[in-house]
Amino acid sequence: MNDFFKRFGVCGVLLILCLFATSIQAETMYISDNLKITLRSGPSTGNKIIAVLESGQIVEVVNPGEEWTQVKMANGKEGWVLSRYLTPSATHNLRLERLQSKHKNLTAQAAALIEENNRLKSENKEFRSEFETTQKQLQKTSTEFETLKSEASEYVSLKANYERVAAQLAEQTEKAQKLDEQVSKMEMNYAIKWFLAGSAVLIVGFLIGFSTKRQRRRPSLV
Repeated sequence: MNDFFKRFGVCGVLLILCLFATSIQAETMYISDNLKITLRSGPSTGNKIIAVLESGQIVEVVNPGEEWTQVKMANGKEGWVLSRYLTPSATHNLRLERLQSKHKNLTAQAAALIEENNRLKSENKEFRSEFETTQKQLQKTSTEFETLKSEASEYVSLKANYERVAAQLAEQTEKAQKLDEQVSKMEMNYAIKWFLAGSAVLIVGFLIGFSTKRQRRRPSLV
């Protein structure tokens, strides 16, 4: 009797552990392809229908069985479904939907990348155009600067020559003024000398004439 209870106790513990482990390690299952099955309140077709499950819908296994499996929906409802309609892998239509969704996302990303690439190409084209324009302006400015630099150098040289020639001209003008003054003085002196010489000649002539007349008059008186 004691052996019976011991064996029963061991079996009971093992059964409880199995049930506990099953409840802890809940398995995720999928409804098979192209199906709509009923979720019932018990493991038979005579039980009440709780919900209708569609292909690819995910359920959590609560209590597995060969013919019927107790499952739990995402909204928390629990019921029983036929085990043959459950599959551990995602169904083809679900994988197709995922692939279609992924393809849609990748297509949207590709379109966004293409649009961004076109925008960058447009900006790069504008940048190249602006760069070429700036480069031309820089070359023009550089040429103008070199021309201005050359003209400035010539201007400095011309200015130096002008100042030198102006200084020489001022010096020569001053010398010319002095020479004019000297010539004026010499002309004045020359005119005075000629005037004095002419006056002296007239006086001498007058004296000579006067003396000659007197000499001529004296014999007539004797």
